[in-house]
Amino acid sequence: MDTRVLHTFTALARTGSFTATAAELHLAQSTVTVQIRALEKELGARLFDRMPRGALLTEAGRRLLAHAEDVLAAESRLLAAAREDGPVAGRVVVGAGETLCSAHLPFVIAALRSTHPEVEVHLEPCGTAEAVEGLRSGRLDLALLLEERPDFAEVRVRRVGAEPLVLLCAPDHRLAGAGRVVDWAELARESFFLHEQGCSYSDRLARELLAVPGARPRLTRFGSIEAARACVAAGLGLTVLPRANVRDALREGRLAVVDGPALGEVSVHLAHHRRRFLSRAAGAVAGEVGRRFAE
Repeated sequence: MDTRVLHTFTALARTGSFTATAAELHLAQSTVTVQIRALEKELGARLFDRMPRGALLTEAGRRLLAHAEDVLAAESRLLAAAREDGPVAGRVVVGAGETLCSAHLPFVIAALRSTHPEVEVHLEPCGTAEAVEGLRSGRLDLALLLEERPDFAEVRVRRVGAEPLVLLCAPDHRLAGAGRVVDWAELARESFFLHEQGCSYSDRLARELLAVPGARPRLTRFGSIEAARACVAAGLGLTVLPRANVRDALREGRLAVVDGPALGEVSVHLAHHRRRFLSRAAGAVAGEVGRRFAE
């Protein structure tokens, strides 16, 4: 069996679209159709239901998918073994939230360019749920998760570090340098600009604020950390962010720390699919990520 056909099958299972699969694999759409029909004929089973909105795996297709991924992983291991003495090279797609993409991964890429110049890293900003789906589907090779206790089926995680959290306001806000610890009851009367839902540390702060009896905090969510940070710098309210993302703003006096309840830190985990082979290039990226956080 030609493993190229299995690549097409797994891509179609992930995208659910003949058009998207053809674009991803740089094939004509007719070629994708021919390969899937040939695979179905060879196996004697219908693998997809062709629906108006796309291709859906049949029960037989779902049974085949895990085995196809195992075959492709074995193929990757075979190719890696043959190239063991050559340079570390290849494309690695890493998913991570905006916090980590902006604060840490550029330094990882810079280090790799000197140690492994033939490794090509692509960053895909995404939240935890999207990152886990990306690992499961094969769209991502690695992911960095800001989660306290990540436990996801088919995903292996390793804690590589932690991000200290800080409560922030504008330098001229009345809570900046208040000379006392601001409690939850007082904070629950403020306006907050937080990262989007699914961000573990923002969700944690929102839960604490909403748990205050009679609390009516004004919570505004943004898909961009920069948007939340800009609103706070303009004096419109407060936010919580990892210190790594605001170190320059604090040093330059554009933001100030609120002396409030202890927020602790949020753990950073490196994740990959349990059953997928980790290429030498992905291993190099994982090693550099570990070194970055160890520093």
